Formats: sequence, C-alpha cells, structure tokens
Amino acid sequence: MKEPSSPLSLTDTRLLLYLFVGLRLLILIAHQPNLIPFNGGTLERGITVYGDFAYHFGIAEYARIGLLPYRDFWYEYPPLIPILSGGVYALSGGNFTAYANLLAVIFLLFDVGSLMLLRGMGRSLYGSPQGDLIGWVYAFMPAPLILGFWNFESVVTFWVLLSLRFLIAPKAMLAGGVIALGALTKFLPLALIASAWRFLPRLGAFRVTVISLVFTALGLSAVLWFAPRYGGVSLTAQFNKASFQTVWALIDGNYITGTFSNDRFDPAQASALRGNPAVIPAWLRLIIVGGVGGLIYLTTRRRDGRGLIAFGTVTLILVYLWSSGWSTQWQATLIPLILLALPDRNGVMLVLALSAFSFVEYPLIFVRGVDTAGVLQPAFVPLFSLAVVARTGVLVITALLLYLSLRTEAHP
Repeated sequence: MKEPSSPLSLTDTRLLLYLFVGLRLLILIAHQPNLIPFNGGTLERGITVYGDFAYHFGIAEYARIGLLPYRDFWYEYPPLIPILSGGVYALSGGNFTAYANLLAVIFLLFDVGSLMLLRGMGRSLYGSPQGDLIGWVYAFMPAPLILGFWNFESVVTFWVLLSLRFLIAPKAMLAGGVIALGALTKFLPLALIASAWRFLPRLGAFRVTVISLVFTALGLSAVLWFAPRYGGVSLTAQFNKASFQTVWALIDGNYITGTFSNDRFDPAQASALRGNPAVIPAWLRLIIVGGVGGLIYLTTRRRDGRGLIAFGTVTLILVYLWSSGWSTQWQATLIPLILLALPDRNGVMLVLALSAFSFVEYPLIFVRGVDTAGVLQPAFVPLFSLAVVARTGVLVITALLLYLSLRTEAHP
C-alpha cells in the first residue's frame, strides 16, 4: 500500500524547492519575454522588461556577422558573461524569446544553488528551525525573484555564497578557486579575500589569495591575448564610467544610469565619460571607506562562522559605498547575506527597505523621468535624490549593525 504524503513542514527541502522553482517558472510562462516591431525598431515585452536581457541579446547578435566580443568589439564584462550569453544565443538560434527563456532557466539554477547554500549555512550556524526559516524567507523575497529575470547577478550571488561556505569550512583552495570564478563574472568577489585574512590562519589566507588572484589573472590574460585591441578597454570600462545613482553622483550632478556608448567598435568610447567628472576622486573615497574597513578589521572580536558572514557582508557593503555607481540588481548579492548575518525581524525589514528604495530609484523614477538623452528631468530630481540617500542610509545602518555584531565575542 502506498504511504501517505508527508505533512507540510518547514524542514521539507523538496517542498521548498517545488514552491521556489514553480513560482519562477510559472511567472516566466505567464509573462513570456518577447521583442515586437515598433516604429522601425523593437519593443520589449514580458518579464524581462527593465532588465538587461535584450541588451545582452543585442550584443550577442553580432555573432550573426562573425563578430566576437573582445576580438572585434569591446564588451564591459569579464569573460564568463560574454561566454554564457554567446553560448545561449547560439543554442536559441538567434530568437530572443528562446534566448531569454533559456538564460532565465540557467539563472534559476544558480538561484536554486544560492537557496540551498543559504539554507545549509543557516542550519549550520543557527540550527533548525531558524536555518530553515532563513531559506523560506529568502525564497519569497520579491527582489531576488524579479532580478532573476533582469540580470546575471544571481550568478555572482552564487559564487559569493559558495566562497563564504568554503571559507567557513575552511577549504582554502576551493574558496580561492570559487572567488576566481566570481571575479571572472564580476570583480566584486575579490573583496572576500579580506575575510580570509581576518578569519583563516595565515597559510590558509595566503592560499586563498594566491589561488584566487592567479586564476583571475590567467582568465583576464587570456582575454588580453585573444583580443589585444579591445581586451584591455573592455576589462577597464566599468572603472571609467561617470558616477550614477549614488550620493557621489548627486554631488557630481549626474542624474543618469550607468550606461555606455553604443559605438562598440571605437576603443575610445569604452572610457568616454558620459557625465560630469568626480568632485570627490576615487582615491579619496578609498581612503575614507578603506579607513572604516581597516577599523572594522582591527576591532573584530567575533571569529566564528557567523562573524565571517557578517565580516564578508560588511566588506561588500563598503565596496558598494565606495563605488561611484549603484545598480538596482546589486542588491541581489546582499539580500541573502543580510538575512544570514542578521536572521531576525530587523534583517528582514532592512532587506525590504533596501529593495523598496532601490526599485523606486529604478525603474519607478528613472524609466518615467528621463529625457531622450537618458538624463533625469529636473522635476524628478528631488524625489530621486531622496531615494538615493534613503537607500544609502539603509546600507550604512546595515553595516553598523553588522559591525556591532562583530564587536561581540562569540560564546562557545
């Protein structure tokens, strides 16, 4: 006789996965991505609207005429994203709907990996049922769901969580290798090297540093060897943008998003400044934020797994606060870390506030308030500025709470 189905339980891994994956797949099915002809161009429809899928698809289309990123034109991301996008484009046969669906499913796989890592680390650090609840809360957070259909940040999130998992283990060689994979997707995970030096023995920290930097350097060197003309400007393009969507951008008078020139065949356009120059230069911001980071590093008392998560999270927040720009999708990496480092009502409220102010910035204000040149109209500037300051305040408050937890000795 067939056994009856198990009763509903927060500890049921399969139930969590059924709902997590089912919700996202049903939304994708109901709101199919599509490009339709409009006024001589195309208009995007479906769940990917406001995201970057159509942007990456447009660049991948250069393959139709035999052009490859880095070799024949510049592309502002490290190599794993162009490789992934190009491979998906080839499999989709150049059809945007197929491309977007396949890319969304791939990102969903990374999301599932992040969910399992988050839940597993939550159980390890806090036990059950609190660790299980962290997974459930993340599963139904709105921002990760939305951003999974917008950008590749879910890939970065997975590498960051897996890196922290190996640092906690500790498995220095694996941590270094995963940090390198993260850096070849987006440079941000390299900041986790600081966590290795704070929490691992010196030999382990040295191994993490060497492995992550060597493999990252090998990947980037391959790009430079493959594309001597466009490789260098591609890898440095993100560092040459004018400020956008930060308090630094408000000081500079830049009411823009972090877009690039459409001319991808002129290497000079990769570093062309689309906005006002910085009033407060990057090196001075680095001294300020780096000084805060150094203080946190030297005064950290908590040296257990919870401390490592908190330290890694506050490190990434400091990088975002130092950065001249901010993009809405960047919260996707912070959300699981905040829930893991602050597993209480305050952590949930901080995550919701971060998401609310970020989405008010973009797309609510920006999509409706920009002119034909992509600059925010004066009437929208006060509300936009308020949202930027409020979102920055949430990051500062989160960093402060994490620092206070790091100042507390861990009890055996």
